[in-house]
Amino acid sequence: MRILGIDPGYGITGFGLIEAERGRYRLLSSGVITTPANTDFPWRLSVIYQDMAQLLRQAKPDQVAVEELFFGQNATTGIGVAQSRGVILLAIHQAGLPVAEYKPVQVKQSVVGYGNATKHQVQDMTKRLLNLSAIPKPDDAADAIAIALCHARSSTSLLGQLRAGDA
Repeated sequence: MRILGIDPGYGITGFGLIEAERGRYRLLSSGVITTPANTDFPWRLSVIYQDMAQLLRQAKPDQVAVEELFFGQNATTGIGVAQSRGVILLAIHQAGLPVAEYKPVQVKQSVVGYGNATKHQVQDMTKRLLNLSAIPKPDDAADAIAIALCHARSSTSLLGQLRAGDA
């Protein structure tokens, strides 16, 4: 199964494409979609949408996993990220792909086994699970890869299968 993980943002949106098969994971590609600061916000959303639609066509994922919004201290930033998530979810929906959404604590729990894991712990475990020589860069791409791993580990668990059967 090809899983595309997305770490949404309006300045930088990270993505990571993995292949998951029988508890084995392989990184296929990763990177970021960027928009320049101090430019018209609707234009930035348009760039994110168009680049996401193109990424979905090129990557050909079977499923997509997107990080849920976490409102920290800056609500203004959170609103912009929420709008970015909206155009990302629209592109995924229009591509006809199933999407799963995960809270940051779920990603940490799934990848590290501890919901309060640090960013470095998540990145280090991502490197280990994928047998990589180094932690993926930039951080936004590494986060997106962790989201894809979270989905791979969650969707193949017995609990994930039971949830799917209940739907």
